[in-house]
Amino acid sequence: MPTESPADEPSPRSTRADALRNREAVLSATAEVFATSGVDAPIRRIAARAGVGMATVYRHFPTRADLVTAVYRHQIEACAQAGPRLLADADAPFDALTGWIDLFTDFLVTKHGLADALQSDSERFAALHTHFLDRLLPVCAALLDAAADAGEIRADVQPYELLRGIGNLCIGRDTDPRYEPRRLIGLLLDGLRREPPPGGGAA
Repeated sequence: MPTESPADEPSPRSTRADALRNREAVLSATAEVFATSGVDAPIRRIAARAGVGMATVYRHFPTRADLVTAVYRHQIEACAQAGPRLLADADAPFDALTGWIDLFTDFLVTKHGLADALQSDSERFAALHTHFLDRLLPVCAALLDAAADAGEIRADVQPYELLRGIGNLCIGRDTDPRYEPRRLIGLLLDGLRREPPPGGGAA
């Protein structure tokens, strides 16, 4: 009598790997859809972008609030991890800082509507905001310190003030097509640079 071989059945490890890939695909697709359609975008659109069924989305994220929270945590982590990598690869610390601020600005653009999506769960929103600060403030501080130590920017720039200022500049971007915050953010970053001493000599 033939018997089934264990090799014919998916191993727990491969099942977990598939589930992890599906979860990552859903998070990436959600970030893209949120950026273009907002946090109220239909789940079916997210599932289609991720190449999975809607049941898979709901298996990982039973509610929209679960999905919204997960995708922003995912983006916070990606932004945090990018800082050290940019600093290691850039020709100058200021280049790393500007590259990271560009990523941070992209994150803020997709963050539109987050508070409204989680308005029924203020504790969840507060925890996410705390996580945001805990992960990103140290990264911003390290980039600022490196640029200041290299003599590229003034040394009195506080990371919280910079991130808060950039956040304020991003307000209104989605409601006014004439407004592009990145230009003003570029001017803000230029304003951080140290002025050369009179005569153009080295500082």
